[in-house]
Amino acid sequence: MVKIMVLSEYSRDPPENGQGRVKIANGPLYGLERVHTLARDESRLKAWTDKCRKDVRKWFDDDLERVGDLILSLKPGDYIDSEWCENGKGAWAACDAYSVNVLETAPATGRTVRMEYFVKFAVSKTGALVLIVSCHA
Repeated sequence: MVKIMVLSEYSRDPPENGQGRVKIANGPLYGLERVHTLARDESRLKAWTDKCRKDVRKWFDDDLERVGDLILSLKPGDYIDSEWCENGKGAWAACDAYSVNVLETAPATGRTVRMEYFVKFAVSKTGALVLIVSCHA
């Protein structure tokens, strides 16, 4: 039997080996005020998966401060659901997923466009980091 390594603060009932993503009821798991406090400091944000690092590069020019600003814009009504996510290296985190609409200026046209971003994150076991699992439009 393989022991599941959980790196998130929330650690109850991790998925069994090979289960893939499993939804977690009764979320959100992390208080948004607390996540906002962590997100104000870019050094407390970590792109935790390869896909997230690619997304941050593509959508935010590799700027975690901009990702922090996106997290700071989240409101309780933006919450979608919670689920277990694996980082591709055998570690798991219980994550909250949010969707938020942001008005941005399109570089090519200078026009204002509405972008819908999805962000999925967990608070680390130490409580010091926001582990960003997914962040994309």
